[in-house]
Amino acid sequence: MTKVFEIKDEFYLDGKKVKIVSGALHYFRVVPEYWEDRLEKLKAMGCNTVETYVPWNLHENHEEAFKFEGLLNIKRFIEIAQEVGLWVIIRPSPYICAEWEYGGLPGWLLKYDDMKIRCNYQPFLDKVDRYFDRLFKEIIPLQINEGGPIIMMQVENEYGGYGNDKVYLEKLAHMMRKHGATVPFVTSDGPWGDMLENGSIPEYAHPTVNCGSDLKNQLQTLQKFIKRKGPLMVMEYWIGWFDAWGDPEHHTRDTQSAAKELDDALSIGHINFYMFHGGTNFGFTNGANYYDRLTPDTTSYDYDAPLSEWGDVTEKYKAFQSVIKKHLPEAETFIPKNTKKIHYGKLTVQKKTSLFSTLESLAEPVRTDYTIPMEKLDQNFGYILYRSNIGKKRNIEDFRLVGANDRAQVYVNQEHLFTQYDLELGNKESFELNNDENTLDILVENIGRVNYSIKMGYQQKGIKDGVIVNGAFQSVWDEYTLPLDNIDTINFDTQYKANTPSFYQFKVEVAEMGDTFIDMTGWGKGVVFVNGFNLGRFWEIGPQTKLYLPAPLLKAGSNEIIVFETEGKAQEHIVLTNEPPFIA
Repeated sequence: MTKVFEIKDEFYLDGKKVKIVSGALHYFRVVPEYWEDRLEKLKAMGCNTVETYVPWNLHENHEEAFKFEGLLNIKRFIEIAQEVGLWVIIRPSPYICAEWEYGGLPGWLLKYDDMKIRCNYQPFLDKVDRYFDRLFKEIIPLQINEGGPIIMMQVENEYGGYGNDKVYLEKLAHMMRKHGATVPFVTSDGPWGDMLENGSIPEYAHPTVNCGSDLKNQLQTLQKFIKRKGPLMVMEYWIGWFDAWGDPEHHTRDTQSAAKELDDALSIGHINFYMFHGGTNFGFTNGANYYDRLTPDTTSYDYDAPLSEWGDVTEKYKAFQSVIKKHLPEAETFIPKNTKKIHYGKLTVQKKTSLFSTLESLAEPVRTDYTIPMEKLDQNFGYILYRSNIGKKRNIEDFRLVGANDRAQVYVNQEHLFTQYDLELGNKESFELNNDENTLDILVENIGRVNYSIKMGYQQKGIKDGVIVNGAFQSVWDEYTLPLDNIDTINFDTQYKANTPSFYQFKVEVAEMGDTFIDMTGWGKGVVFVNGFNLGRFWEIGPQTKLYLPAPLLKAGSNEIIVFETEGKAQEHIVLTNEPPFIA
């Protein structure tokens, strides 16, 4: 049944005023088997709408190769939302921020010399146009005036904190209309400084604000900006925060102040919780921030949200439910059950091998005269290894990595010399070569492209400019791309060498299915794969020490877990526990 959703002095559905109480839930951060569970829990808290971003870099991980299956089946996610009884807000912009790798922009954009992002640059707009042409085929039939649940779409995202190119924003809006969008448009920006002015195109999209405190005054700022025309909405009410590797502890926000702010906002406007349910940065999808230094985000995107990363109801959930019920008395609310958690116990290493030993089974080397970044080799995520014959026995007094991001581990003859990270990259090093012939290996990790700020323009990964050896650029390199999307090719019959980047295989027999958590205490740094699925990164610097493993990634019978550890800090076991990393 088709309906009409309009933005006038307020939000209207078929001519009747409606109050939007929405929660952010990103389908790509939750296994599809749990979409219905999480959406039902959103509805049970009292919300009538779900909001989601759309990650361009997953739907078009490789240029012109689109994916809309499994974890990326956005159409099915929206359909389930409708079945549960929720409206949907879609934020399909090319840029999403979201503490997500490169803010959702695909890394392959960086293989184009002189590419300009998020502005009126035609080569960039052409890529977006092609992407929208494919994406909108999935979502256009699900608009509310077509009988679906989509009531609004957003143009770009927090653009006022990046630029003020109104022509770019207007072209995006026209592009969305061209590809079939008929529902109302919104923009969202911080209410500070020039952000609202920079990022708003009122004649095309209704402005909203993103903030985490003093919501009543922030909405008054919005009211002045729109000159009292239209509804007041906080598109992102930050009810918690995200964690970066190396943070002293998991970020939390007290429930009482968050509930009070919610009450204030709903008394005069509309809300979208960011996040209702954070979920997980599976694989290499975490983003990073860069102000005075690089701060990559953890695998957990728990966000101290009302629903925890593993789908448990929290005290914040209950408090928010009470406030929502006050403003939406017709909402049918209840406290849902949590999912089952199982302690599978300690697992012992079955097989192990060094990266250097199985390297040829994982990647074919590309021979180049000078180092080139991973994007030029059609690689977006993971690691890249640069190998060169560094020559005869002698002293190396001036060794430098030029134009390298983000973290590089340097080996000679498979012996670790040093690691440089972020601000250390490019520092001069010296060492001695003791063999008649010597092989240099440099393992570089894309630790997460920056997703916010001007640093987005400098996100090529690997080694862009070259390697200095005794004052001169080293030439002739074999370059191995390691996105690790083919771990089934690991040859565990090859040699294991301690203190080198290595793969470790574990097996677990499963009879009863349930969620669990992989405790990586005692391990250094790396990623974990479960039955071939990249669960995400671990790093001993914390604050996250356990990885959430959803039950649908397991199967009855034998399951394989592979750990890739890069620091030479490994144990003979891992533990699958029912105790989560944080208290929900």
